[in-house]
Amino acid sequence: MLSPSWQKSSYCGEGESCIHVSRDPADRTVRLTESADPAGAILSATRQGFTALLGAVKENHV
Repeated sequence: MLSPSWQKSSYCGEGESCIHVSRDPADRTVRLTESADPAGAILSATRQGFTALLGAVKENHV
């Protein structure tokens, strides 16, 4: 298995704790991790689940 290629959120400033996203075309999942511990907790979701998560975050963003 190849290591994920993480992409930092465009909303992240320099030196902040940020969300990183990676996708796995082999099993069609999206993975999220936090920059302070990228090898720690990794959340996996289907593309549809990730889209729903983004929609909920955008809808409830203050």
